[in-house]
Amino acid sequence: MAVERTLSIIKPDATRRNITGAITAQLEEAGLRVVAQKRLRIDRAQAEQFYAVHRDRAFFDDLCDFMTSGPIVVQVLEGDNAISRNRDVMGATNPANAKEGTIRKEFGESVEANSVHGSDAPETAAAEIAFFFSGTDIVG
Repeated sequence: MAVERTLSIIKPDATRRNITGAITAQLEEAGLRVVAQKRLRIDRAQAEQFYAVHRDRAFFDDLCDFMTSGPIVVQVLEGDNAISRNRDVMGATNPANAKEGTIRKEFGESVEANSVHGSDAPETAAAEIAFFFSGTDIVG
């Protein structure tokens, strides 16, 4: 198995409900290790930059509004096949379609307010991690 790193974001709906610890516990129970973490608020420009890949999609403005509506917790997760493992633990984007026991099934409120974000590929993970963390922020 390949040890990888991936970005995880605990979204504003989850920080508002004070469930960041419960979400992190599920990630850790799945064998992922938090090697960097911080709580912050992003502004509109940062949200637009981070989600630029979705700029032409109908949901872009709502997504940026939502992601700037409150604090988020960004994490670098490390582990064997961390990207796919994190995506399995998160569950389907729509909580209604997510498998029982996944973060989105347990905590998600809607497609938008689905509590977590995770990188989808090694290249994406590298870019997303670099967006929020410098190399010295990550302690393996």
